[in-house]
Amino acid sequence: MKKNFLIIWLFITASFFTISAVYDSVPEDITNDIAAAIRSGNTKQLAQYFNTSIDLTIPENDGTYSKAQAELIVKEFFDNNPPKSFVINHSGSSNDGSLFSVGTYISGTKSFRTYFLVKKIAGTFKIQQLQFELK
Repeated sequence: MKKNFLIIWLFITASFFTISAVYDSVPEDITNDIAAAIRSGNTKQLAQYFNTSIDLTIPENDGTYSKAQAELIVKEFFDNNPPKSFVINHSGSSNDGSLFSVGTYISGTKSFRTYFLVKKIAGTFKIQQLQFELK
């Protein structure tokens, strides 16, 4: 009886740690993937994380756009402001499971405060808000 209990307890404990490890790594991975797309100016890679509609703020353009519209606007932004560097200065999460990151995007002599908000929608993380504001 004790042996069966021990086996069941070990199985449950192992399952818990496996599920925990998988769940905990997803938010960090998504943040790193988004940062890499911004760092390289890769609009296609970045847009794969856009929600069906996204709140987008870039110089001279601010609004809520469809995924396709936002992709075109961000592509134009990257074309006009090619990346020199991008670093995340701060990341965090909220009680509802949303993730956010604040960073600095450098293009030539221009510096942009960059912010993105990622929410879990239908089981996958999607960018809900993206901002590039000239410093």
